[in-house]
Amino acid sequence: MHLISASPLRDFWITHPNAESALRTWIKAVRSASWGNFADVGQTFNSADQYGKFTIFNIGGNKYRLIAVIHFNRQKVYVRHIMTHQEYDHGKWQG
Repeated sequence: MHLISASPLRDFWITHPNAESALRTWIKAVRSASWGNFADVGQTFNSADQYGKFTIFNIGGNKYRLIAVIHFNRQKVYVRHIMTHQEYDHGKWQG
């Protein structure tokens, strides 16, 4: 998969250093994946959820949420939001 873009993740781990290792692992897994559908995503990340057009990943033992849009036909993953679990629970990403 082609990741568009990792820079928001790097920016996030500067502010949240405890997220860096988990986000680097996620980036590596995504870049080496070749998903054809959401079921394939679940094989790599069994805690991933789908909400409309978004795929939601639990990062760092459920401390962080990464929201992405995956275009399986183009093999692209677009990072839309990365946030703490608390920010996610407030629904700020949906607006």
